[in-house]
Amino acid sequence: MLLKDTPIRHKLMRAILLTSSAVLLITCSFYFAYEFFTFRNTSIRQLSILGEIIATNSTAAMAFDSREDANEILSALKAEPHIVAAILYDKEGNPFSNYPLSAKTTTVLPKSDFEERYSFEESYLVGFQPVIQGNKRLGTLYLKSDMGAMYERIRLYGIMAVIVTIISFLVAYFLSKNLQKSISKPILALAEISQAIAKRNDYSVRATKLGEDEIGLLTDAFNQMLEQIHTQNQEIQLFNKNLELKIKERTYELEIANKELEAFSYSVSHDLRAPLRSIDGYSRILIEDYGDKIDDEGKRTLQIIVKNALKMGYLIDDLLAFSRLGKQNVTKILLDMNAIAQRVTEEMVAQNYKTSEVTIEPLLSTKGDSSMLRQVMTNLISNALKYSTKKEKPVITIGSYHENDYDIFYVKDNGAGFDMKYYDKLFGVFQRLHSPSEFEGTGVGLALVHRIITKHGGKVWAEGKVNEGATFYFSLPVF
Repeated sequence: MLLKDTPIRHKLMRAILLTSSAVLLITCSFYFAYEFFTFRNTSIRQLSILGEIIATNSTAAMAFDSREDANEILSALKAEPHIVAAILYDKEGNPFSNYPLSAKTTTVLPKSDFEERYSFEESYLVGFQPVIQGNKRLGTLYLKSDMGAMYERIRLYGIMAVIVTIISFLVAYFLSKNLQKSISKPILALAEISQAIAKRNDYSVRATKLGEDEIGLLTDAFNQMLEQIHTQNQEIQLFNKNLELKIKERTYELEIANKELEAFSYSVSHDLRAPLRSIDGYSRILIEDYGDKIDDEGKRTLQIIVKNALKMGYLIDDLLAFSRLGKQNVTKILLDMNAIAQRVTEEMVAQNYKTSEVTIEPLLSTKGDSSMLRQVMTNLISNALKYSTKKEKPVITIGSYHENDYDIFYVKDNGAGFDMKYYDKLFGVFQRLHSPSEFEGTGVGLALVHRIITKHGGKVWAEGKVNEGATFYFSLPVF
């Protein structure tokens, strides 16, 4: 199963074959370059030796002006098949004898070619060899040889290179197949184990170690990693089971607590209201029926009882509203916040705050629960009006703006303000920063605002200074 064709086997084989090809190509290139330059130098040396021999043998023929002897000497070049042409020039540069005899020439040899030189010109090797007898120059020998020998040698080397390349490829192929048993087989085993783990999430499987080499060490490390993951997975499963049991227990306890809270809310709304109504009712009866028999201090005391009974009623109402809010679903619709703020402001000002100056700037329309956001605006506007009553000219500003995918609304007043070091207490239940003698209230209003805005996915915050007013903000996400 592990010896089937896989990408890693192909990559290994390609790597070996490409490496062998690169080595052969570089080796053959250097070898051909070396042979090419070596053969050129050898050809020049051999032609120069031949030129010296022919020039030496031609001295007598040229000294006695014997063209027949010169032709006979040049005809010996038949033994050299690569000699294309040979010409003997006299000392003035005029042709004296030539090979082959059929190649007649009347070209006068330029004086620049009188000196000895051998060089490659176009596809031939040409040489000029002086013919000298003693210290007397008799003429110049011209030799022209083709490159047939070099081409034959290069062709022979090319055939040899092809044969060597084929043999090398075959050797590399069989070597790669043998190497696959020791390299790719263990890696493929690890790959198959990894696939099995990924598909079945079974960390209990282990890879088989096939040797003590680096791949064997990798297999050991892989198995150790699987062991750790398996152990951790078992611990996580056990933890999840315990967590599920704890969640069930906590859910059951929470259900009991909710039922007890519902029972308590029912008791508060029914059982506690009856005594409060009795206290309020009998106190009023005493004032109305026996007012003339009670002195002023007694009347004041009865008024305090009535007032506190009413306050207790308001507190119960706020607590019930706060507790019911957690169960209440949020139904979001597009709201005209201008209309909501306008109605709330008119109701408040008409009741108790006719001297207050309220400015409602154009407000953004936003999505939210109508009754809940009306409660938010009611609480914030009533707070602003209430805490500004001691100012000679109370000023309230209601506005909004858009920022970072949120619609932000604010209610600003110039009233009593608050100290920012007590900011953490601002939105807690029953947390008040002013005494009841200064400003009435139950301490639940801002907690309601905080809970409502949180259920909408927004935030509530405030800024203020003592005796310089406060600004309350709330944000609602734009969907």
